Amino acid sequence: CHQPFLAQNQRMTAVDGSRKKLSRMVGVSCHLHVFRVLIFSMALLGNPAVSFSPSKIFPCKIRRAPKLRSAYPTSPGKMAVPGFRPSSPSVHLSAASILAPGCIGGSWCSLASAIPRARTALHANPSFVLSSVLLLSIFGITMERRTTVGKALSAPLATMAVALTVANIGVLPFSSPIYSMINQFLVPLAVPLLLFDSDIRRVITDTGSLLMAFIVGAISTVIGTLIAFPLVPMRALGPDQGWKVACALAARHIGGAINFVAVADTLNVGGAAVSAAIAADNIVVAFYFAFLFYLAKSGEEETESVMINPSDTFSNRTVTLPSDPENMSVEDSKRETREDKISLPTLGISMAVSSSLVTLGGILTRLLLPGTSSLPLTSVLTVMAATIFPTFFSKIRATGTAIGILFMQMFFAASGASGSIALVLRSAPSLFLFSSLQVGVHFISLMTLGKLILKMEERELYLASNANVGGPTTAAAMAQAKHWPKLVLPALLIGILGYASATALALALGPLLIRLPVLVQT
Repeated sequence: CHQPFLAQNQRMTAVDGSRKKLSRMVGVSCHLHVFRVLIFSMALLGNPAVSFSPSKIFPCKIRRAPKLRSAYPTSPGKMAVPGFRPSSPSVHLSAASILAPGCIGGSWCSLASAIPRARTALHANPSFVLSSVLLLSIFGITMERRTTVGKALSAPLATMAVALTVANIGVLPFSSPIYSMINQFLVPLAVPLLLFDSDIRRVITDTGSLLMAFIVGAISTVIGTLIAFPLVPMRALGPDQGWKVACALAARHIGGAINFVAVADTLNVGGAAVSAAIAADNIVVAFYFAFLFYLAKSGEEETESVMINPSDTFSNRTVTLPSDPENMSVEDSKRETREDKISLPTLGISMAVSSSLVTLGGILTRLLLPGTSSLPLTSVLTVMAATIFPTFFSKIRATGTAIGILFMQMFFAASGASGSIALVLRSAPSLFLFSSLQVGVHFISLMTLGKLILKMEERELYLASNANVGGPTTAAAMAQAKHWPKLVLPALLIGILGYASATALALALGPLLIRLPVLVQT
């Protein structure tokens, strides 16, 4: 009578053994496929719009285990063990399929092929590229303001260097719709935003003889460009790129980085050439500033040659002096009102005014100068508006400067990401040589015309040269560091004049440079 029970116990033991074996097999399969799960998740996070087939991620064949016959009779009239339920069909991966070629357990080729797919998905994701560009922009600004190395490099160069590196190791793509969006929409908006403080009447009234020194400096930059280009035509940048970069650097050494960007955009300079030119030029400018500070003497006696409006004396003002040449905000520390601060209304007004100026500049360009960039006319319109309505623009200049700096940093990040380290290294010697020669001739011409012919003061010539090569804040910083308090505000204003005039002057050089004979093939 006990034989039926013994047979049932034997069958139950066999079923339990099969289940344990099946559990071990499935457990091993799960551990072996953990990398595939991670890769599959990364791909989905990188671009949810892309559909992935599980069969491509998990190529191992999945088959059902043979159905185990129940060891316990459940039909009426037969004995059944209380509390025991028959097992349901199970899914398992066989050991042969786990170790088959193409599976992670047998080969790492699948993982190596999945990483490029995930990277391609991330490169095609606009959100990923935009987030990376914004992070790089803020990284450069933070580096400049909080570290000694960042101050030496400047925010644009720090941003471009990191962007160039991460793009060349494959983290960011070399081309993206985000880069096109920045060049097409944000750069044109940044130009008027950074020119909200360009009141020409105020510049003429408050700068005095320093204005003449600045004009001599601008002429000296033009002379330096005309002499340097035939000697160093920069052929390593590619066909028909050398004269364009020469014009952009001339704009940089009359006004500032915003003018370099405007000219480069107008002449369609490639992103790689922009990255290389800015990197080489920043090194030259750093050495030149050290040279000017060495020559200038501190605490020279003030003369009456610079006329200052009593309401605008430096004792009533503080000037922000960050290393970023585009940060040109001037705030009245004692008469600062809420209207001069960054707020939601000023943000909206600044963007609306800038967009309106860009639109009007584009319409006039299509009517008057079809086929050319609208940035030069947009700059002219902004300067005219800031001169006619100085009170209105003074209320939004701080906001315009902040937004404009961010947009420019995004441009530098996009330019760096689209550049090639090989091209930068190949073209760096010619760019460095051209920029050095251009700045050197600028200084020699400035001192010859200004000191020997016009009998101008050396300190005014040094400040004017600083405003030409560096921009408004670097000139104001030099005046403050050398204890020339009455020249701080005029130095800032002539730098702003450089922003307003450099783009047009540099573009006018283009036809002349094309006609010049090339003396040295480089």
